[in-house]
Amino acid sequence: MSRVRDRTEDFKESVRVAALGHGYTESQLAVLMSSFIIRKPAPKLPFTKAAIKTLGSIRELEKFIVKHRKDYVDLHRTTEQERDNIEHEVSVFVKACKEQIDILKNRIHEEKGGSTKTWLGTSDESSRLDLIAHQHGVVLILSERLHSVTAQFDRLRTMRFQDAINRAMPRKRIQKKRETKAAEPSKPNLVLKSDVSKVEDQEVSTAPLRVQEQLLDDETRALQVELTNLLDAVQETETKMIEMSALNHLMSTHVLQQAQQIQYLYDQAVEATNNVERGNKELSQAIQRNSSSRTFLLLFFFVLTFSVLFLDWYSK
Repeated sequence: MSRVRDRTEDFKESVRVAALGHGYTESQLAVLMSSFIIRKPAPKLPFTKAAIKTLGSIRELEKFIVKHRKDYVDLHRTTEQERDNIEHEVSVFVKACKEQIDILKNRIHEEKGGSTKTWLGTSDESSRLDLIAHQHGVVLILSERLHSVTAQFDRLRTMRFQDAINRAMPRKRIQKKRETKAAEPSKPNLVLKSDVSKVEDQEVSTAPLRVQEQLLDDETRALQVELTNLLDAVQETETKMIEMSALNHLMSTHVLQQAQQIQYLYDQAVEATNNVERGNKELSQAIQRNSSSRTFLLLFFFVLTFSVLFLDWYSK
């Protein structure tokens, strides 16, 4: 058995001689060979750059929430105005990230009509579909990341509103107790009023003072009732805000689930398209095999008939 000889070095030497014959220098050949060994990274697509930028924005939002978590929750560290400013900045962050994700989605739909070039310079439909599926997956991952970050801030917001309700409830109970205590001496005041009306001729000098005191008491009770109603309205507003936040979180969760279902349907559609293409190929191959089998059968019967006739002629 002959021994196998490695001719790689001979091939490299032949290529070098041919390149030198075509005008290449040794330095150009060295650069060319190094480019074959260490390939330059392919330039990033605009979609990839935008996705990396969006991911960086979401990370910055998460860092901002973690940094100001104690300032937002603890009542003794910041004021209500500062907490409102933190909530406003977070909402601006979330809106900007959502707009960037929407831009990525629109870019995917715009690039669906284009064609993708492979490394050989030819267009490949399967690679284009794989790229679109990959881009949909990137958008879905960014949406899930943004949803997890906003869920963290929703929990902090719920804690803030719950603390506000807990602080408002004891004050409401104290004001109710004060109102009941102020209502008890109202009966003697009525009695005093009737007594004053009876003896107003005898106590003319003290009557204006008692009337002023009665007016002040009435104004105080009216102010207490107004403040109590205002506190009830504020508490109801806070409760509705908590419910709206919970509904917003629930809606975002359903939107995320819908996005996952859309991604699943898209994957199924891509797989069905691939199955249809493979089925068409199998059908074309079956048609070719059928036509070739017919030709073979006709040739077989023709040869068999000719052989029978030849044998019959030869026997006679």
